[in-house]
Amino acid sequence: MGTGKSALGRKLAEMKNLRFIDSDDVIARGQGKSVTQIFAEQGEAEFRRLEREFVERGHPERGCVVALGGGLVTQPGLIEMLRAKGVLVCLFASPETIHQRTRGNPSRPLLNVADPEARIRELLAERDPHYQRAGTCIMTDGRSLGDLLAHLDRIYRREARHYPAK
Repeated sequence: MGTGKSALGRKLAEMKNLRFIDSDDVIARGQGKSVTQIFAEQGEAEFRRLEREFVERGHPERGCVVALGGGLVTQPGLIEMLRAKGVLVCLFASPETIHQRTRGNPSRPLLNVADPEARIRELLAERDPHYQRAGTCIMTDGRSLGDLLAHLDRIYRREARHYPAK
């Protein structure tokens, strides 16, 4: 969260003439409530189940750029499932940058705690090993949108050739 995946995903999809999908938005629409409400009413475990269901059933296999939630790749088997569908890129930012970008945003249920920056550090420590094995990793701190898009485009061109046209 707060690494730029929605903003970059939208711009990359536009640049590549692909459809953009944000898994959180799809899940929220499907449930008729916000991600924050899902967390509050049904809990994180249910939200993770819905993320898995999105990957298994709702995630198109081609023609799109998909922004996925930061906790999704920690679920057993999902990295492999996502890699089978296409190019997987993890965006990173420092805890300070993530805190700055998400500060005051009530739609971040995992950060609605007394010390959000400490929680960000905990989440990154838990998730980092998964991110490192998921795919190419890009640090977004202090980089322009244009620079990041050019980097993503190079990764896409390099890795997309490994996926057969369907």
